Amino acid sequence: MEFGLGVFPTDENPAPDALARMAEERGFDFLLFPEHTHIPASRETPYPAGGELPRQYYRTYDPFVALTAAADATERLRVGTGICLVPQRDPIATAKSVASVDRLSGGRMIFGVGAGWNVDEMRNHGTAPERRFGIMRERIEAMKALWTEDEATYHGRYVSFDRVFSWPKPLQRPHPPVWVGGNGPKVLDRVLAYGDAWLPNRVGPEEELLGRVRELARRADDAGRARPGVVLAGASRDPAALQRLAEAGLAGALFWVDHGDAAATERRMDDCAAAARAFRGG
Repeated sequence: MEFGLGVFPTDENPAPDALARMAEERGFDFLLFPEHTHIPASRETPYPAGGELPRQYYRTYDPFVALTAAADATERLRVGTGICLVPQRDPIATAKSVASVDRLSGGRMIFGVGAGWNVDEMRNHGTAPERRFGIMRERIEAMKALWTEDEATYHGRYVSFDRVFSWPKPLQRPHPPVWVGGNGPKVLDRVLAYGDAWLPNRVGPEEELLGRVRELARRADDAGRARPGVVLAGASRDPAALQRLAEAGLAGALFWVDHGDAAATERRMDDCAAAARAFRGG
């Protein structure tokens, strides 16, 4: 099982290149950066975890700029979005950003995607919240066309273009892996439709999650397609819990590292690295 970190890259904590070096030095396999372009001051949408929304949500760097810095500072660490809010982004421009990071990193880009939860943020981007899942699907399908076709064409309800040239193409073939985030009732449909892996959050009973992992594998088999990997976001650092995930067939675990200064961030990464070593018997 692989291990990664999720960190909000902001102007108040270590820079993205420093975060990436810290992660690589501690032996992690991947590093994911979340995305929020802004947070509306109206706060119409409650924070899903309850209480006040942490300030890191509205101080994040652009994820693709941050990922470029992270990739340039490392040699083997895979870098990615965790998650990119696709319904709030232009698909043609986003396809170019993903492909650019993938090439500049030597093929180390992970494209974690999601529809988002902050409805007032979506509306500021001109996205109707009730249509966000359909918009996300079409934009990802359109991006795949841009990555894999010399003259890309796509026609859908929300995205439409004819015969366009778009370079660079990603280094990874056919494209960087698409990790679909979310825990909603239809998330497995989305994973099977256009994802390479599922990136659920650790919420609710563990057995419920593992039941959905089994369902995902069964449905993939029934559809005659490769089983998507599963990487749990917000995984426990308890080695016994990690062992249960591995036995259930999960491909990876992501530890969230709370916002803090350099010393605090290094201490938290050290704790996560110790959990990974304990699981591996190191």
